[in-house]
Formats: sequence, C-alpha cells, structure tokens
Amino acid sequence: MALKDILLNLPEVAGPTQKKLGFQEKLKWTLLILVLFFVMGIIPLFGLGDNALAQFEYLSIILGAEFGSIISLGIGPLVTASIVIQLLNGAGILSFDLKTPDGKRMFQGVQKLASIFFILFEATIYVVMGGLSPGAYYNAATHQFTAQAIAGTTTALGTGIVLSLKLLLIFQLFLGGLMVMLMDEIISKWGFGSGISLFIVAGVSKSLFVRAFSWMSGPNSVSGEFTYASGKIPQFFQALYNGDPQTAMGAAALVITTIIIFAMAVYMQGMKIEIPLSFGRIRGHGIRWPLSFTYASNIPVILISALLANLQLWARLLQNWGHPLLGTLTASGSPATGIISWITVPGGANGLVGLILNQGTILIGWRPFIQSLIFMCVIIFGSILFSYFWVQTAGMDAKSQAKNMVSSGLQIPGFRKDERILERLLERYITPLTIMGGAAVGILASVADVLGALTQGTSLLLSVMIVYKMYEEIAKEHMMDMHPALRKMME
Repeated sequence: MALKDILLNLPEVAGPTQKKLGFQEKLKWTLLILVLFFVMGIIPLFGLGDNALAQFEYLSIILGAEFGSIISLGIGPLVTASIVIQLLNGAGILSFDLKTPDGKRMFQGVQKLASIFFILFEATIYVVMGGLSPGAYYNAATHQFTAQAIAGTTTALGTGIVLSLKLLLIFQLFLGGLMVMLMDEIISKWGFGSGISLFIVAGVSKSLFVRAFSWMSGPNSVSGEFTYASGKIPQFFQALYNGDPQTAMGAAALVITTIIIFAMAVYMQGMKIEIPLSFGRIRGHGIRWPLSFTYASNIPVILISALLANLQLWARLLQNWGHPLLGTLTASGSPATGIISWITVPGGANGLVGLILNQGTILIGWRPFIQSLIFMCVIIFGSILFSYFWVQTAGMDAKSQAKNMVSSGLQIPGFRKDERILERLLERYITPLTIMGGAAVGILASVADVLGALTQGTSLLLSVMIVYKMYEEIAKEHMMDMHPALRKMME
C-alpha cells in the first residue's frame, strides 16, 4: 500500500483540461520545450574538469545529450527505464492491466520511479567512474586549489573537497535528468509525439546542420592545417575555388551519401502490409491492420549500436586500469588495436570513402576494407538478432497480436474466429518482416557509417522514423485546424 501511495504521488505535469488541444497550442509548447532543451545543452556543469565522455560524440547524439552540460545524461535513463519495464511486463515478471485507468497509472508510476532511479544511478556512474571528473583539487603542498589532479593528495581536507565536488556534479546531473523527464512529460501531454523522440531529432538535426553548413575552419584530413570550413557544403565550394578537387570530391561524396540514405530510409518507412480485418458482430464494417516493413522499428539497430558504444567505453576503462582486454584506444578516442578496432568504422566520421579519397587504396591497404565488412556484418546480424528478441519480448509476436485481435472483436474475413488460426496466419507475415526489417535497418545504418554520412547512420534512421511518425500524427489529427499554408505543405 505504501508503494502504491508513492507511485500515485510522484511529481507530474498536469494535463490539459480540454479534450483536444489545437495545432497552435501544441506547436507553442513543442517549440518552447525545444528552445529550453537547447539552452540547457549550453549550460556547463559547475566544477567540471576532465570530460572523458566528450570523445563519444556519436553516443551523445543518440542519447539526445550534451556531455559536459547539465543534460549530460540526456534521455538515456528514460529509455533504459522504459525498455526494462516493458520487457518485464512483456515477460510476465511484472503484470499491469493497461486496459484500466488504475493499471495505466500504476504502469506510468513504476516507469517514472524507475526513471528516477536510473537518473541517479547513471549520474553516479558518470562521476565515480571518471567520465565527468571534478575540476578543482586541493594541493597539499601549496594549500591551494588547482585545476589538475595532484597525485598523493591524501589530506582529509583535500579528500573532503574532492568528495564534495563529486556530490555537486552528481546533484547537477540528477537535476538535469529530472528536468528532461518533466520536459518529456510536457511534450507527451501538451505537444507533438513524445519528448524523447523530439530530443533525439533535435540532437541529430543539430549535428547534421553543423557538419553540413558550419563555416568554422577545421583541420584538413591530409595536412592537418586549418584551411577549410568544417561544414561539407562550404568546404566543397572552398575546395573548388582553391583548385582542390580531391577535397571537393570528399565533401560532395559525404553530402550525396547522406541524401541517398535519407531517401531510402523514408521510402522504407512507407512500406507496409495491410491485413484486412472485420468486426465479427457488425457485418459490413472492417479495418486494415498495418504491418510495417520495419516491424520492430529502429529498436534493433539502437540496441546493437548501444552495445558497440558500451564496448568502446569499457575498452577505455580497462585501458585506464592497465588491462586492455578489449584493445587500446588513442588519446582522441579512436580504437587502435584489439577486438574493439575490428568492430568500428575505419576513417572515423568521414568513413571509408573519405579515407580512400584522402589517402588512396594503395596507401590504406586491405585492412580498412576487411574492417568495414566485419563492422557491417556485426551491425546487420546484431540487428536481426535484437529484432527477433524485441518482437518476442515486447508483446509484438504473432501470438500476442492474435490475442489482441480476438479481444477487440476482430477477425480475418473468411476464417473462423479462433486465436490459433489467427496466430498461424499472422506468423506468415510477422516472422519474415521481423527478419527482413531488422536486416534492412542494419544494412542502411552500417552503409551510412561506412560511407561516411554527415551524421551516424543509426541516428539518421532514428530521426527519419521519428519525423515520419510525427508527420502522420499531425496530418491525421490537425489537418483541419492548422494554417492554410501549413496545410498545403503537409498535403
């Protein structure tokens, strides 16, 4: 009873009193939260010194985080809590009756409590494991605070100050995590879609825009001199003006690759199979049950990408501890030797294409090609495996879907209303879609990474799917109450 009282009295955002919010009202709250999210991303953590997580930029894009800021945790704790609770519910370990209001409130309460736990847990891990370290240490010799860690600082005062700064960092991370959780709830009740989806798209769009249009100078991949803009589009025109076709071809290849991958992801998102269903008690009325080609969505490629990212993180920790069991990384965070070097993309952000254009196939040898092939195989087979696992544990398998159809009074025309018959019929579609969809998203994500798209392949697919679903939701619910110019653009 005490646990139920806690779950039902957790802090929450009050929902709207009206039954349906208008387009302008949702747009206002969505833009407001989006601006607040970007502002929080530029607020640095007070007392932060060493930011070892800065090298994992690709991970920050997926997590909607900005390492070193107050939202360094991003949506990581919220996604982790959601996945854990849904898996436990799908496996029957936790049981919630989501058809009743009390059951839904209990489910949401448990998920929010789990989110708070993971916010505190991840904040502690980031600080204790050295990912985000305090920037001021007490020097026992000079009795002064310095910005560098002084070996041998064992005084009680110095130890106490270091501990206090770590607790301060944890508190700031915890506060930022709670803010992200509440902003996600505001978007879910007052805006379009969910805050988690919005923050992911915001992070991907920011990365894509910067890498495409930034005029700030960046190092040339060959000479290392800061001669060209870091944005690929201005870099292309600068290279043409300077008579440097090699750099111009490299910049153009990355932009074209991104456009092609984006178009293929949009096309794949629109592919679906519609199963005709009828209401058993009402003749002449029926619906079509859509099964998307990417049946498990982008969850499989997110999971395999997160697994590879965690392997890199653990490789760095093991290397720091003097036991590089997974391999070694350079000072910039690029894998150098060992297992970890074979399951990452060669050439860094520019991919294999950029590596070939800058150095040529003779200079780079065969290793980058073999490394790219191994990386693609890991992503593709990992996506298939996680796709099947997710469908079976998240209640999306044929048996669960057949049960939902029967409980809703639906049946396939021409077949007897029997759950077992529905299950066998759905199995013909769901299993192939699970495997082919998982392989397809794995292929697109890995190809985008290997060819060097302007942003990570996983994050690009993720943003396309999120924006596509948001477009379908807006077109379905607000086509009549939006501005005529926007309505014409949406049609």
